[in-house]
Amino acid sequence: MHGMHRSAFRSHHCLITASELIVILLCLSSSGMAQGKNKPLEIYFVDVEGGQATLFVTPVHESLLVDTGWSGYEGRDADRIVAAAQKAGLKKIDYVLITHYHADHVGGVPQLAARIPVGTFLDHGENREMANAPTVQGWQAYQKLLASGKYKHNSLKPGDVLPIRGMSATVVSSDGVVMQNPLPGAGQPNPGCQGEEKYAQDETENLRSVGILVTFGKLRILDLGDLTRDKELELMCPSNKLGKVDIYIVSHHGWYQSGSPALLNGISPRVAIMDNGAKKGGSPPAWDVIEKSPRLEDLWQLHFSEEGGSAHNVAADFIANPQGPDQGNYLELNAYPDGSFQVLNSRTKKQKRYPPPTSAGS
Repeated sequence: MHGMHRSAFRSHHCLITASELIVILLCLSSSGMAQGKNKPLEIYFVDVEGGQATLFVTPVHESLLVDTGWSGYEGRDADRIVAAAQKAGLKKIDYVLITHYHADHVGGVPQLAARIPVGTFLDHGENREMANAPTVQGWQAYQKLLASGKYKHNSLKPGDVLPIRGMSATVVSSDGVVMQNPLPGAGQPNPGCQGEEKYAQDETENLRSVGILVTFGKLRILDLGDLTRDKELELMCPSNKLGKVDIYIVSHHGWYQSGSPALLNGISPRVAIMDNGAKKGGSPPAWDVIEKSPRLEDLWQLHFSEEGGSAHNVAADFIANPQGPDQGNYLELNAYPDGSFQVLNSRTKKQKRYPPPTSAGS
């Protein structure tokens, strides 16, 4: 290069050799990596009124959104998701995972895509519930979006690992099939299977749900979408293929079709987070099973459940949206590789910290 010595560059104040520059850049890079290691995995539980929209943002700033809430409502759910993404500093969502094609999970896709760029859509494959009009409508709107050619798309099967950097997410169920081999460290007999009733096979899209087990350092997070009890037993009995988890994103919004005693006794979460609505989910039978889980420290709810009443709702500090007009409050969880985490209630602005589990409780 003309005017510059091969091994150095000049400023008005100093002369730095090329080797010294490399050392400086390496130090800066190492410092950035160290800062990245100290950053949490951020999880936003967006209130989509009894649907699901859970946004994961990794320390390296890649993102995964699980489901998109409802269509309609003048884009209410898409707006709430975008607000969470903006709070996390995102300008795009890298991956959107559609667990299944019911309206409260896939409905918001077109409105979301109109508001924020999306990289890749992930799902379980074809819709299997063609007799239900709202399901078909949501599925067709989603297919129209994919047919535009603007987005990458992949269908998932058990055992797949999502290509997101900064956390690991393994598919444990998809399209009515569950993983056959236990995850590392799992596979022990599940005492919770004793006396467990047999459940009829579900005939809807629910049993097709894509379920994922997220690991971040020592922390384990389970999201099974709306996977039903018949499929839960295939994961849990006679041996527990998943092992224990720290955080359980409550299946099916806390409806009795999911969340069997065999599942809750097997995974034994420290904390459960229920994405219910005021009039959807939070059924007393499902609530009781969660509350009786052997390691449970706290259950958090996106809404006060009208069905649950005073006897089957948690204390007000653990509810994002109490009785009254819709406010769209959310829950935010920040997780750390040592297994510690904290949950923030956006309504109260209070958070609760959970230390790393002891070896005896892990």
